[in-house]
Amino acid sequence: MKRGPILFLRVVIVLVGVGVLAGMLVEPQFEGVNANADFAGVYLDDPFLVYAYVGSIPFFFGLYQAFKLLGYLGGGQAFSADARQAARTIKYCALAVIAFIAGAEAYIMLIVVSDDRAGAVMLGILATFVGLVAVAGAAVLERVLQNGGDLQLDHDLTV
Repeated sequence: MKRGPILFLRVVIVLVGVGVLAGMLVEPQFEGVNANADFAGVYLDDPFLVYAYVGSIPFFFGLYQAFKLLGYLGGGQAFSADARQAARTIKYCALAVIAFIAGAEAYIMLIVVSDDRAGAVMLGILATFVGLVAVAGAAVLERVLQNGGDLQLDHDLTV
């Protein structure tokens, strides 16, 4: 594959990761509950925020695996076992993110006493849908890489 599109996609992955990390670090300081808290209080007094940070670990690990997968594609190892494993790991990371979102939605619906839960629930539904698209895309890519690897192996055996 050409280097230009691979480089572009790698830059996009890095920008997404940096943007999400910046948003996770800045947004809690402007949240209504934490508006008057000091820097340490914002991050230490909110159990939901700690849950969100722990739940972001599979997201960032999935981005790292996508970065690695693009390296395999750019290096001519598209049908290697490492590429298939990276696609499988991306799928599992997306499923883990969906599970964390479902837990956050349950927390919001059952624990948080507020009149304004609808916005948070809608954002959770939207994020879950995006995660499902990522799961489906990674599963299809994993299947394509597996089939391509099988075809390549069959071709190598017949030649």
